[in-house]
Order: sequence, then structure tokens, then C-alpha cells
Amino acid sequence: MDLQNLRYFVAVAEELHFRQAAERLHVSQPAISQQVRKLEEDLGVQLLERTPRRVALTEAGKAFVVAARRVLHEADHARLAAVSARVRIDGQLRVGHLPDAVPPALPRALGRVASATPGVAIALETRPTQELIERVRDRRLDVAVVCLPAPVSGLRVTPFGEERVIVALQESRATAGVPSIGPQQLERMPVLVTARAVNPAFFDALIGAWREAGVAAPFVEVAEPNVEHLLLAVAAGAGAALLPDSARRRFAGHGVQFLPLTASPACEVALISHPRYTSMATSAFLQLAGGVARPASALQPVAAAS
Repeated sequence: MDLQNLRYFVAVAEELHFRQAAERLHVSQPAISQQVRKLEEDLGVQLLERTPRRVALTEAGKAFVVAARRVLHEADHARLAAVSARVRIDGQLRVGHLPDAVPPALPRALGRVASATPGVAIALETRPTQELIERVRDRRLDVAVVCLPAPVSGLRVTPFGEERVIVALQESRATAGVPSIGPQQLERMPVLVTARAVNPAFFDALIGAWREAGVAAPFVEVAEPNVEHLLLAVAAGAGAALLPDSARRRFAGHGVQFLPLTASPACEVALISHPRYTSMATSAFLQLAGGVARPASALQPVAAAS
């Protein structure tokens, strides 16, 4: 049993799909299938049930994936401890992110790097996509979290999960028990979105979703790149708002209800960094971030507190 096999198994256990796990780890599907089977042989137990239509964890697999995650987490810390013993990691880590999309993996990664590299001061900035990219290129930021596609040629791109779409509705307009809402149900009300320049990939995905549904997009672009501003406008009856799903985890108490968008498009989220100028702190962050990034979970309706 080795760490590589554990990483392969955890990816399959979380995706429940060999091809998607292989794409996530940037390896071939036969390679990941072979290594997971070898892990099962080494352990002497079946971890996964495989049929032509589905992959599921056995009871042994459910127990093992918890322990495997713990081992991988400890291995990351051990690796960083060895690096820190050889060369103390000091300095500053400058991280930029979008105003609307802050994936749950980001605070987890920041927490890990703060714990593993106490000599590093973390500075955060919030800017639109193009400004984040430019600041990484001219080395005013070490890492930025952006949604793809974006003009990132020449930069290092590290996959960091995905964002789907959540709809914010005034509580009085929300329908109890409805699991999701589609473009057709929003056709007759103003739909607030942040200006395209803030997050072009997300905005373009929305346009594509409305086009796919055969519905005109009644979007009202709000210049102020502030999620709270949008939610307060929704609570005041200005219409609905479309936001990255990660926003619902950060905001509550605005008199709104969050519902998933039916057949929501997915935007890939990535960390971008400079390929030639990488500090020890940046390398540590990218390494730890890869261990906490997870695919977006299935969307469920979430009601904000009044």
C-alpha cells in the first residue's frame, strides 16, 4: 500500500466514477482502475462494488476512505514539516479571489497553510477576474482563484473544484417544497447578476444555460461586485439573483431563500500562479490546496435565516 494508491482510491470514492476520478487526477482511467484493484488485493477486502452502470462503496470501503483521508492529510503535514526543518518558510503569501465565488476549499487550504507554515503572513485581495490574472502575471499576487475559461495562457493552472449556480429569491416569492428552479420560472421577473467583467466565465455559463432552455435572459447587471448588495436587493423585492453556489454557504440573514438552478451549468475553478516565480510559501499552499479541493456537492435548497 502506498500514498499514490490511497489518493487514487479516495478520488474514486468521492467521484463514484472511474473516468471522472482519472480526469481529476490527470491520469488514465486504466491506471487508476488497476491501482485501486491492487489496493484491494493488498488489503484483502473489496472496497468498491462495480457494475456497468455504477460504482458504490462497500461497508469496508466506507470505513477505509475515512482512514485514507486522515493518512493523506498527515502525509501532507509531514512533507511540509520536513521542508520547514530544512528551510524555514517565511515571508508573505498574497492570495486573490473573486468577489462572488469563494469555494469552500479556499478557507480550508488557507487554514492548513497557516497551521503548517506559521512564519508566513497571508494577505488577501478581492478583484475581478482580469485584474487577478494581471496581478499574477506581474507578480503582485502569488496565487489567484478564478473561474475558467479565462485568458490564463502561460500561467500555471491548478484545478480547484467547480462552481454551480444558486438562485436567491425573496422569501415571499419562494415556493415551499420546490427542490430547484429553472430559467422558465424566472422569465417574468428581473434577474440580478454581477457585471460580466467581475466573473466572465460564470456570466457566460448563465447566458448559455438560458439559451439552452430557449428563454430570453432578462439579466440586470449590477456594477457593484458585492454579494451582500445583490441579496439585499432581492430581499427588497428587486427580483431574483444568480450567484455561484459557494455564496449560499457564506451568506444568511438577508431575508432570501436559496434554490439550485435546474440543470445548472458548472464552471471549473482553478488556482493560477506564475510558472517561474514560485516562493516556498506558494509551493506549500498549492500542495495543501490540492489535498482539500473537492468536486461541488449536489445542490440542495438552503433557506437563509430571516
